[in-house]
Amino acid sequence: MRWLRRNLVTVLGLLTLAYLVLPNVVVTVFSFNNPSGRFNYAWQEFSLDAWKDPCGVADLCGSLALSLQIALWATLGATLLGTAIAFALVRYRFRARGAVNSLIFMPMAMPEIVMAASLLALFLNMGVELGFWTILIAHVMFCLSFVVAAVKARVLSMDPRLEEAARDLYASPVQTFLRVTLPIAAPGIAAGALLSFALSFDDFIITNFNSGNTVTFPMFVWGSAQRGTPVQINVIGTAMFVIAVLVVLAAQIVGNRRKNAQPK
Repeated sequence: MRWLRRNLVTVLGLLTLAYLVLPNVVVTVFSFNNPSGRFNYAWQEFSLDAWKDPCGVADLCGSLALSLQIALWATLGATLLGTAIAFALVRYRFRARGAVNSLIFMPMAMPEIVMAASLLALFLNMGVELGFWTILIAHVMFCLSFVVAAVKARVLSMDPRLEEAARDLYASPVQTFLRVTLPIAAPGIAAGALLSFALSFDDFIITNFNSGNTVTFPMFVWGSAQRGTPVQINVIGTAMFVIAVLVVLAAQIVGNRRKNAQPK
């Protein structure tokens, strides 16, 4: 009991981590399964067939490529707009600043089903054909709030004396922004961009309402679950999980090296 009291926080942290990782472990394990029926829900036997041919299911890789394309463009648009909005809200005073500051976070608090139906009504009333562009517009809209939140928190923590020192050393506004402001704000911008990519790639509800005949990877997974889940879906999910873990580890290693390289 004494050991448990001393290490209670560590134990709870490990249990929470195991709870979060467990679904990914199940997905990984079943990516090596060879199911006897249409549904990949019960373990049958070990097989590498799905890993050897991840695009063996019709339209799977096409929907994956489409989701990646939409996520990349949505991330780019949301990051550029969100960064500009965050700097404007922090650095400048203008009329209705408080209202804008509140409205920008509404997509984060609004239920996705409400937002999806509202966007669908907007596009239909404007006569816009549903498809790639309506999905992209919708994704940029709901990703924007998360970028603003991440970048705004970083900009608020910046020391304005660093920029003043750059101007005192005869740096132009562009030089000050590129060499002082942007590097300091970069972690917040990167966090907002990564979050936007994950949210856009993973979105189903808003995409389903505004996609028309366009099928993204989450929609393909949902449709496959109705008639039989191919093992290749687990393969793609495992690959995405491994890539995400490697990116996080690489960022952690780079950050630690930079921290250790700084003079004490």
